[in-house]
Amino acid sequence: MRATRLLARSYNHFMISREPTLERLAIARQLLLEPFGLDETDLAKTLAEIKAHKVDEADLYFQYTRAEGWSLEEGIVKTGSFSIDQGVGVRAVSGEKTAFAYSDDISKASLMDAARTVRTIGAAAKGGRVKVPTRKVASSRSLYGGLDPISSLNSTEKVELLGRVEQMARAKDPRIIQVMAGLASEYDVVMVVRADGTLAADVRPLVRLSVTVIAEQNGRREVGSAGGGGRFGLDHFDDALAQSYVDEAVQLALTNLDARPAPAGEMSVVLGPGWPGILLHEAIGHGLEGDFNRKGSSAFSGRIGQRVAAKGVTVLDDGTIPDRRGSLNVDDEGNPSQRNVLIEDGILKGYIQDSMNARLMGVKPTGNGRRESYAHVPMPRMTNTYMLGGDKSPEEIVSSLKKGLYAVNFGGGQVDITSGKFVFSTSQAFWVENGKIQYPVKGATLVGNGPDALTRVSLIGNDMKLDPGVGTCGKEGQSVPVGVGQPTLRIDGLTVGGTA
Repeated sequence: MRATRLLARSYNHFMISREPTLERLAIARQLLLEPFGLDETDLAKTLAEIKAHKVDEADLYFQYTRAEGWSLEEGIVKTGSFSIDQGVGVRAVSGEKTAFAYSDDISKASLMDAARTVRTIGAAAKGGRVKVPTRKVASSRSLYGGLDPISSLNSTEKVELLGRVEQMARAKDPRIIQVMAGLASEYDVVMVVRADGTLAADVRPLVRLSVTVIAEQNGRREVGSAGGGGRFGLDHFDDALAQSYVDEAVQLALTNLDARPAPAGEMSVVLGPGWPGILLHEAIGHGLEGDFNRKGSSAFSGRIGQRVAAKGVTVLDDGTIPDRRGSLNVDDEGNPSQRNVLIEDGILKGYIQDSMNARLMGVKPTGNGRRESYAHVPMPRMTNTYMLGGDKSPEEIVSSLKKGLYAVNFGGGQVDITSGKFVFSTSQAFWVENGKIQYPVKGATLVGNGPDALTRVSLIGNDMKLDPGVGTCGKEGQSVPVGVGQPTLRIDGLTVGGTA
């Protein structure tokens, strides 16, 4: 019995506690405070300077980022890049108003300047004295190691890895005439200090391996791309994993060599598992971000507790999946990441929130306050957004199509939040008749309305899969790494824009 109890305790420790924060704070102090002669007393003084005016929230966000990229073309390293960036963002919030200043110069003087600039948002406090809150170390998760992925392979090993990827692709098929491979790694250390005394830190590794091939046959050329990544070291990319990315990229290019123009019209569409979840992310996820709903500009505003999707549709935003690209130990406001159920069995349960929107909407933050860097303000953003699986086999779903499109992979897409309208281009799709795949098609775009499409989900597969770890989400000019996922899905009555 005792052993069981111990096990349970250690699991909880893994999940959420203050211990890991202390370790990360030590790294953050070493990189972000000590070189500049700063300590926590200076940070408390800066925040007290802001609090001398009446503001609802104030925080400091320190960041150190080291990034490296390599790309190989025609067997030669074409580009190698390395960058280091550091700085601090200072924010004050009063009601719905935000004042923000940032500097790449981390010093007492620049902190005080920024503090005086942002505090003007609030009225001068009566009495002029500010009580300094007690320091509280934020609880945090341990979802990934605090390693520096850039040093997980040396330069020779990185170039050799890209060289092997190229060889694998060329060996796969004689029609492959060009191969491009890229490797990116980033070591990101952040520290958040809030006016309520909360201290938080995170050490975030991030890597990605990508391969693009060009295939040629009878004068026709097609492109195929694949890749993956997450919050681990570069040594994660063993030959078996690299081979799987190559196989996917080559298969995509070769399939498209035989592709015919896509038919157009309204039809049933089957979406493949994994990366096609990008449609879910764009068409539904953005519409569930707290800021759009507070302002009433989302198609989902004011609809909590209502049916917004077909039965069986459960959508989550989950920042707590180990090693995933979209996961965070704490968000960029120092709140632990969470597993948030947004839609359960078709019923809208909640929105994703940062601190400001949560306060204004009278709810708790959901661990979704994210920012691109210290030079940007946080806002509600997705982490890993996916739909849970159902009970149908993918084969059963495809064979249910009388006439329609089976979209296995997607390129890009966009959405209008207010109306919910989306447009997506497919990168790999097949025409299906009488339940049988007939031929690959090229140039198909999916047009629809997110909230409406959710009600038209008629079959849900048992093969829920997350994307391989390459997603980036843009909002108001800010990019952050995200994850998506879904099972095979059938959606009825989507408009397909074709080229036929």
